[in-house]
Amino acid sequence: MEEELAMLRQLIGQLQELLHNGSPPPPSPPSSSSSSSPSFLVLHNPQYQNRWCLPLIDDTSSDCDNTVMAAGKRPRIFKMLETVKHPFKRSRKQKNQGKSCTEVDDGINGNMDQELWQEFPQDLFEAVVSRLPVATLFQFRAVCRKWNSLIDSDSFTKYCTDLPQTVPWFYTITHENVNSGQVYDPSSKKWRHPVIPALPKKSIVLPMASAGGLVCFLDIGHRNFYVSNPLTKSFRELPARSFKVWSRVAVGMTLNGNSTSDGYKVLWVGCEGEYEVYDSLRNVWTKRGTIPSNIKLPVLLNFKSQPVATRSTLYFMLTDPEGILSYDMVSGKWKQYIIPCPPHLSDHTLAECGERLMLVGLLTKNAATCVCIWELQKMTLLWKEVDRMPNVWCLEFYGKHIRMNCLGNKGCLILLSLRSRQMNRLITYNAVTKEWTKVPGCTVPRGRKRLWIACGTAFHPSPTARA
Repeated sequence: MEEELAMLRQLIGQLQELLHNGSPPPPSPPSSSSSSSPSFLVLHNPQYQNRWCLPLIDDTSSDCDNTVMAAGKRPRIFKMLETVKHPFKRSRKQKNQGKSCTEVDDGINGNMDQELWQEFPQDLFEAVVSRLPVATLFQFRAVCRKWNSLIDSDSFTKYCTDLPQTVPWFYTITHENVNSGQVYDPSSKKWRHPVIPALPKKSIVLPMASAGGLVCFLDIGHRNFYVSNPLTKSFRELPARSFKVWSRVAVGMTLNGNSTSDGYKVLWVGCEGEYEVYDSLRNVWTKRGTIPSNIKLPVLLNFKSQPVATRSTLYFMLTDPEGILSYDMVSGKWKQYIIPCPPHLSDHTLAECGERLMLVGLLTKNAATCVCIWELQKMTLLWKEVDRMPNVWCLEFYGKHIRMNCLGNKGCLILLSLRSRQMNRLITYNAVTKEWTKVPGCTVPRGRKRLWIACGTAFHPSPTARA
């Protein structure tokens, strides 16, 4: 037994030498409550967050053999040599890292079983993916080839078609760079910069109309039409028109059904009353003709006002006489409505919200200028004011010569450009919530210079629309 006590004292001495650089605290005084209980020596090294608890052995202890050894069992002293960690506060970063590691481990071991997920139904997978935000969906496509080819699936296209239309985006071009588009996403309030490689580079191409996620372009010479999906780069150049029109034309676009797979039609109309309709299913220009004689010619169209579509009917703004000109893509019938504009109205444009026709314009009286919203009353065929820009914003226009330009309108959302020599402001108006929102300035990627928007059109972003 004396040899064992000598070995134990030697072990304690070696530990004290190892911890010589620290400041070990003095041994705790023996407890007065129990004389038979062994005392302990606490060895501590401040360089480490550990401490060792060793029994304080006395030469005269009569219970040494009971404290140190037990017959046929592991010595209790080695259990006492186990390290005891100092309690210390972990940082938030360490806590999050530990939590994330635990979640990943749990997912790999349980929920993310590969054999289980391989049996996940494809139709349910497509139904879930079709509900992703458009921007997230295109990030999702970059994972693998299978997911990238998902948008070409007919079943996935059907899932996307059955969903309600998303918040429209706005395809615009700028004065500084007319050969590339700048797309504004109101949901994230961000500008995106898609590239359509098939569009001609040597001529200026303007966005004129849209339907079902496709945008119709016309070159500045009014000769060639193009249809493209800005998101997927799907592209089609329309065949040459049957006759040339060198004057300005108004362009409208509608779908034959619920999606582009059912086909679409493009209409252009000139000031002299000539018009043509393009049918995507037949890939030809059809219904060549002139506006009926009951409609006054020449047709003085308001080219600052983009045509709006409700179902299969297109509406154009007239300046003389003031009113609206409509064309039904299915029946091929033209109609004219004489509707006087509100007084003191300068720049104005048509808009739509569901089945309602709206009028957006600058109301200028004396030196005060404000943007107002009117709705067409179907019974009286008169414009009724329903909303106007907040007065705080209108005061900023006081005494300034403001010009307004509509950059697109779809799904009750309108993008307006308000410019003067001193300012260039973009705003959106939601006809459902009657909410006015300022749009952040458009800048090129990794650039600081703010771009001036020249024109644009609204479109519903669709990953499955094919030109």
